[in-house]
Amino acid sequence: MNSPVKSPGKQIEVQIMGQSYLLSCPPGGESALLDAVERVDTAMCRIRDAGKVKARDRIAVLASLNLAFELSQKESQLLQASQTVPSAAVPAAPAVQPANDAGALVDAATNARLQDLVRRLDQALGSDGQLL
Repeated sequence: MNSPVKSPGKQIEVQIMGQSYLLSCPPGGESALLDAVERVDTAMCRIRDAGKVKARDRIAVLASLNLAFELSQKESQLLQASQTVPSAAVPAAPAVQPANDAGALVDAATNARLQDLVRRLDQALGSDGQLL
């Protein structure tokens, strides 16, 4: 049986909350990866420094949920902004338009994904209790 061929990439050593990680990085993706590492490190350190959560895995889960929520909020804001473009900038609409439920569908889909993530995290944490 043939194993999948991995594309060549660079490995970068980074620090997150004082711990070293060796991460694979696609060519040209160093800047984006380092930006992501900085965001995760900042989010995790903020939670740790608040002093309420001590376990590194729980800090990581909470930080990832916070980052996912922020991303969801930004996506919603961008979607709303794209739907409120001044009418002078919008070309003439066709005579029949489909119902514009795209915003509701995106918000519902994002909400469903976040709820599923919290449910799966609660299952994974098991006896530790629920996340939220």
